[in-house]
Amino acid sequence: MNRKRIVSGIRPTGSVHLGNYLGAIRSAVALQEEHQGFFFIADLHAITDSQDPRALAEHTLTTAALYLACGIDPQRASLFVQSHVAAHSQLARLLGSVTPVGLLKRMIQFKEKAVKQGQEASLGLLDYPVLMASDILLYDADLVPVGEDQKQHLELTRDIAARFNRIYGSAGKEVFHTPEPLLMPEGARVMSLTDGSKKMSKSDLADSSRINLLDSPDVIRAKVKRAKTDSISGLEFDNPQRPEAHNLLSIYQLVSGKTREAVAEECKEMGFGQFKALLAEAIVVHLAPIQERYRQIVEDKTYLLSVLRQGRLEAEAVADATLCRAKESMGFSPVL
Repeated sequence: MNRKRIVSGIRPTGSVHLGNYLGAIRSAVALQEEHQGFFFIADLHAITDSQDPRALAEHTLTTAALYLACGIDPQRASLFVQSHVAAHSQLARLLGSVTPVGLLKRMIQFKEKAVKQGQEASLGLLDYPVLMASDILLYDADLVPVGEDQKQHLELTRDIAARFNRIYGSAGKEVFHTPEPLLMPEGARVMSLTDGSKKMSKSDLADSSRINLLDSPDVIRAKVKRAKTDSISGLEFDNPQRPEAHNLLSIYQLVSGKTREAVAEECKEMGFGQFKALLAEAIVVHLAPIQERYRQIVEDKTYLLSVLRQGRLEAEAVADATLCRAKESMGFSPVL
């Protein structure tokens, strides 16, 4: 069967949270059924910000184990660590030669972080999108799962591919396949528990703003109990004046497996106290098998490392061929 190819990565910074799972990982698990998936732990992207070396190594393996615990199947998809496939860095260097600095400086993520970092803003922050383009183009991806906030990066990837093809491609033969965005369904933007207008994030200093996948049941209950709400009676979706109500209802819908209509009817007359207890238990029940599977995986490190080793070999087979094609088109002499 000729399956379309998808590529997706997650940075191993901090704890994987409910937003990562509902917005990206669970979608990846579903997509592997009918697509050829390349899923990677984006440790090269993690060093855009300063990282404790020991923490980075630990989070890399933890994140990989959680991918498997959530349902990524090594028999159907390739799971690997980004830095283990040297072609990611090498192709990024080649793509950088056709990427105008002006385009990179207009990227929203760079502008926001550069303001905060000032003179300490790094080259790694500026060329983050070039490395991302390398991640995608290496695997001749047909589709890239993205949320609304990530569309700009994919558009730049498409621009870089078009520029490279125009400069180095031959008549009727492109060097890179241009990928299409695969917009994620509801759940792609799970919001903070402390501010319903902000996306749930690893970088938020308040751990209470997110449910981490490895939080204990008691911690989950406490975080949900403290989640920000409003003083209006009853709960409802889609009221722009009530972002927290919409967010909590959306999370409940996703972890319970119920339809939006069923959730709206069930909760329309509930107070937040009653609803929060319901939501917390639904999250605890949903995460229990993931946490149990995770514990089994981390106790068998040999298995985890064997999965990442096999994923690397599968990724290298595709990535190295693409890199050679790109180098050849630019006129680099073959390795002797």
